[in-house]
Order: sequence, then C-alpha cells, then structure tokens
Amino acid sequence: MGGRLTRVFRTFNVESRARREISKEKPTPAPRHPTSRLGELADRPEIQAEIYKKDDRLLTFLKDVYVDSRDPPVRVKGGGGEHLPCKQEEKRLTKLGHLGDLDVEKVPKGKISIVEALMVLNNHKLHPQIWTAEKIAVEYSLELKEVNSLLEFFIPFTVQEFPKETKKAIKPT
Repeated sequence: MGGRLTRVFRTFNVESRARREISKEKPTPAPRHPTSRLGELADRPEIQAEIYKKDDRLLTFLKDVYVDSRDPPVRVKGGGGEHLPCKQEEKRLTKLGHLGDLDVEKVPKGKISIVEALMVLNNHKLHPQIWTAEKIAVEYSLELKEVNSLLEFFIPFTVQEFPKETKKAIKPT
C-alpha cells in the first residue's frame, strides 16, 4: 500500500512542476577569487613571452649545480633465501599403525592425533585404574593439566539400548 501511495504523489502534476523549475531564473554565480583569473592572464602574449624567455643568470646557476649520489652496496644474505625454521620441533612416533598410508606417523611432542585422543579416552573409560592421567601424560608426552582437562571435558560417545519395556511404555499421541 505504501508503494502505491508514494507513486501517486511522485507522479502527481509532474509536467507543471517541471515547467516551473525550468522557467526559474538561474542564480548569478558568486564572484571569482583573483587567483582563479591566472588562466586568463596567461593567455596574454607578453606573459607568454616572459615564460618562454631564457634567463642567462638562472642557466649559469643551473650549470654550477653538480649532484653526485651513490647507492649503498646491496647486501645479500647468506643461505639463498631458504626458509629454515628457527627451532627444530621435537616429534614423536604415534602409537598406532593399522591405518597404513592414512595414519599420521609423526606428531609434535605435547600433542596427540585425533585417533590417539579417541583411543586415550576409550582406554580411560574402560580401565580408569590402569589408564590414569599421569600414565597418559607420560605415555604420550603431554602435560598433566592438559590430560586432566581432556579427560574431564571430552567424553566419548556411548551407545545406549533401552529395554523393550520402556518402548512399550511410551504411548503415541
């Protein structure tokens, strides 16, 4: 509804409004600043002759100027621009190897792969007395604080099957 209403006002009496705008007198322009008149002065022939005239005094000054510049020698860094890591990162071999080409072979110390993380979580869930946080930290070169956080906040999925009696107890609505 709003679009129709604005269209009506927009198209109402368009021709007479256009004629009224066209018939208005144009406003007189503001006076120009004296610096904007330089283009008019440059067209005069005596000013053009002054611009293109050679001044011998200025030419002698220009000939006396001598500029000597030297670039500093370019220093080439040794090594041919190869990107070498600043610190070699210690890596350890993974505990798994049954995936073949898909298996991650080396993992930086202080980190574990996803498969190893799932294995750790599952082992701790099944045998918490054997797989303690301290043993996992030593076995996988991790910090104890990170292992405790991993065991506390990441819980592997469990499949729960409900007995048939509870299925019957649910009544369709």
